[in-house]
Amino acid sequence: MPSGLSNMWGQRKPVTAREIALFGLCAGLMLAGKKVMEPLPNIHPVGLMIVVMTVLFRARALYPLYTYILLEGLLGGFGTWWIPYLYVWVILWAGVMLLPRNLPPRLAPLIYGLICGLHGLAFGALYAPAQALLYGLNFKTMLMWIASGFPYDCIHGVANFVLAAVLSVPLIRVGRRAMDGI
Repeated sequence: MPSGLSNMWGQRKPVTAREIALFGLCAGLMLAGKKVMEPLPNIHPVGLMIVVMTVLFRARALYPLYTYILLEGLLGGFGTWWIPYLYVWVILWAGVMLLPRNLPPRLAPLIYGLICGLHGLAFGALYAPAQALLYGLNFKTMLMWIASGFPYDCIHGVANFVLAAVLSVPLIRVGRRAMDGI
């Protein structure tokens, strides 16, 4: 059976060499963008890139997404911090997948910014259940853990909103042109 994700009729389409190269490039750009911006608290282009990749590649955006997660583990070590990455970023991908494929041009920046910003704002709350299970935290302690990180989640949410609202539509446009030219 060929590899690849199923289309709407359940047929699998193999991943092409061009897609492998493109997905690797996207994963590398996510990682490089995050590493370059690490001195800033919770400000990075990962959410923006997930929005752009999901709009462009739909279900196949999971390939560069999980490649990015694997690269994070290889560079940072596969510790307990890494385990929530296996699901936390997919939540943003799933949220974008639920949006209509062609949003009205005037609304697209706002909607992409909102979904990306809300994901950043909720990041600590999404991350906390795995940490609670791994470290044996009770519900009250988990809530305190979330509350202690909330100021950083606010920064994360605002940064995600601004990056996605300003850059998502231009990057999607560039991506579509580039894919048409290949």
